[in-house]
Amino acid sequence: MSEPIKIAYLYEDLMNTYGDSGDVKILSFLLKEKGYDTQVDNISLGMKFNAFDYDFLFFGGGQDFEQSVVSKDLKRHRETIKEYIDDDNPMLCICGGYQFLGKYYETSSGQTIPCLDILPFHTVFKADSRMIGDTEYKTEWGTVRAFENHSGRTYFDDKSELKPFGQMVEGYGNNPDDKQEGMRYRNVIGSYSHGPILKNENVARAIADKIIAAHEKRLSETSK
Repeated sequence: MSEPIKIAYLYEDLMNTYGDSGDVKILSFLLKEKGYDTQVDNISLGMKFNAFDYDFLFFGGGQDFEQSVVSKDLKRHRETIKEYIDDDNPMLCICGGYQFLGKYYETSSGQTIPCLDILPFHTVFKADSRMIGDTEYKTEWGTVRAFENHSGRTYFDDKSELKPFGQMVEGYGNNPDDKQEGMRYRNVIGSYSHGPILKNENVARAIADKIIAAHEKRLSETSK
């Protein structure tokens, strides 16, 4: 029996708002349809973690308290996540998980809280101006319809290195000004889309194909 595709759900017990866990369930279903079994591991507080043991990383969204707890534990995984990303492996990050990949987020009181500083973007929280509602945007894989609910406004610091995941048709996306949703870097997607986002089968199938490619690469490298 072949080795299953391995998915790491970062802080599944803490970062799972608005149906984000559904993204992993959808991927598992599509991969099963293609003949692959999946193994999903919850990587939570205090656990050892090597990103290269996995074919896909998923990082969902969380409430403010849960994010504050995760932020204290997450820093020890920075290097393995960065190396995994730079090796062109697939990752999907939603809302808070997306924000954590950036440089920092600034609270409404002006406090700057460091994030992983893997990618060149930052987030500013505006507690009095929440962005909530249905969204629609265009991606390279077609139209996406989802739901957003966030006070964080994300801005790219290096637009030559990062690309938006989509162009807004309805809703806010990263912030009220840029008309862009989410982020693309190599094979990483960051997004504010809940619902879950992968109810959009066009995106789900595209990511599933990337996971299969990463799985085959990992097996090939471990067999050498």
